[in-house]
Amino acid sequence: MRRRWRWVLGGAVVLLVAGIAGVAVAFPSVAATACPGCYGLEDLGDGVYAEPGTPKAGGERLSDVVGEAERRVAEFYGGRKSSPRVLACLTDGCYRRIGGGGERGVAVLNRAVLLSPRGLDAVIASHEMSHVELHARLDGGEVPQWFDEGLAVLVSGDARYLAPAGSPDRCLVAADRSLPAELGQWLKTAGADRNLYAEAACRVSRWVTANGGSGAVPSLIDRLNEGERFDAVFRS
Repeated sequence: MRRRWRWVLGGAVVLLVAGIAGVAVAFPSVAATACPGCYGLEDLGDGVYAEPGTPKAGGERLSDVVGEAERRVAEFYGGRKSSPRVLACLTDGCYRRIGGGGERGVAVLNRAVLLSPRGLDAVIASHEMSHVELHARLDGGEVPQWFDEGLAVLVSGDARYLAPAGSPDRCLVAADRSLPAELGQWLKTAGADRNLYAEAACRVSRWVTANGGSGAVPSLIDRLNEGERFDAVFRS
């Protein structure tokens, strides 16, 4: 009987190790989020991890970037309910190892933000943190991908897609068409359409302005969590 249990336990350990290895190979961004040190990233404190050898000045700049990004998210939402890890790379090789691609940054499982060498600024960091914050607040409610992306542009204040704050109308490109509601559809369309983010940001910005400002978003989230449909809430 003891020998039999040894075989069972041994088999379970093998399966567990194989499963972990499989995740690391198939989903390195997930594995890196769970164990940044396993991918060679150094802990800079406060949930920020960076590529080894980051100069002191670079680490201080990264901390400033993260702090400003957190401030933008907190200011828009009236506080933060999320506290994602931030994994920052100074080289493309590092970013590829942790599962990044050609993007500047990406939110992973609503638990972490990965920043590429081209994404080490407050705009990109706060854009990705907005995704995490939104989904930390959603409890059963759902939003279309265009709203998620347009909101992230608005929170980050991305000047590529929005006019400066204080402008009578922040839209650079009016959204007069149906925008992608699903992530896969969004990614496919965004890769070929430079105006997509600007259109989504325009639609969200105009709705927020028409409904009293940034406080309209937490209210929308509450109503979605209570079971209302997005289309009904967004029109109101």
